[in-house]
Amino acid sequence: MKTVCKINQCAGCKACVDVCKKEAISVEDTLNAMNAIIDEKRCIQCSACERVCPNNSIVQKRKPQVWYQGWNRNTRKTSSSGGAAAGLIEAFIHSGGYVAACLFKDGEFVFDITNDLDYAKNFAVSKYVKSNPVNIYSKVAKELKTGNKVLFVGLPCQVAAVKNYVKNTDNLYTIDLICHGSPSPQLLEKFLEENKVNIHTIENLKFRNKTAFGLESGYKRISFDAQQDLYTFAFLTSLDYTENCYSCRYATLDRVSDITLGDSWGSELSREEQKKGISLILCQTEKGVELVKSAGLDLDKAVTANHQLRHPSEMPDKRNTFFENIDRGFHYAISKCYPKMYYKRRLKTFLQKTKIIGGGKP
Repeated sequence: MKTVCKINQCAGCKACVDVCKKEAISVEDTLNAMNAIIDEKRCIQCSACERVCPNNSIVQKRKPQVWYQGWNRNTRKTSSSGGAAAGLIEAFIHSGGYVAACLFKDGEFVFDITNDLDYAKNFAVSKYVKSNPVNIYSKVAKELKTGNKVLFVGLPCQVAAVKNYVKNTDNLYTIDLICHGSPSPQLLEKFLEENKVNIHTIENLKFRNKTAFGLESGYKRISFDAQQDLYTFAFLTSLDYTENCYSCRYATLDRVSDITLGDSWGSELSREEQKKGISLILCQTEKGVELVKSAGLDLDKAVTANHQLRHPSEMPDKRNTFFENIDRGFHYAISKCYPKMYYKRRLKTFLQKTKIIGGGKP
């Protein structure tokens, strides 16, 4: 098997799929790893896939020039954090540009590009799963060739991929999102199926709100008890990321984008402001500084507690156990990894249902 980058190190950015004119590349998802596989019968040895791959061709990274924390007054209330991303997207489109980012569509997290403000609202909210950016790079390149400005919003590996793909980056602006790591979309679909939710029939899916992490579809919280759902638990404990995430080349203080966005953990602002949501905003370039100033954000000096700005997430000892058992479902896999936590929560749920918590009677 010939692959674009090292075995099990594919980030799933799919820039190689986009750049290959012979359609010789397919990305194989095995839940715990991805691989971009080359069909050697179709391959003409042009090496375009290798050149565009963010693992093979490392994009220049820069230290942040300015650290901010803040929010956008218009979008803060409906955002999972301070609404900085939504504010920057809105300002960029108002200035005549196009925005390329991820949205939930037809049961899948895909990328699209638009200059329509209403459509761009679909780019909002956090997504804790690997997205499918296939074909977005060629769409970005097309808009740039016609002289349009484009703002690309994605994970650091995806930002690196678009920079490798596009030849002239003068009108390209980039935002990378601080990333813990990301699981296969097959894991998300599997979890939802276990909870009798068909991802292809729901209109929206949220992974968190301002104060808590957890899956919601419409007004339904998807969980096996009153606490955190098992998909979110696996994500927050770094249990289910694809293998490449634990050695990510872009989880460093030096960033690949014009602007880096995340949650402002450890903020020194008031607890009331923290409950409303505060974004962390790092500017690496003058382009980034200009974008932030144009967005009309409320800004303050920032501190950070995001370890992904220093190193990738560490691979848990229980990860192999999780993937060895996930075919039998999230309940079984998590119970094998963390039996004490799992059965304690099951007991608490049972007691709540029978109304005997605190010595009461059924």
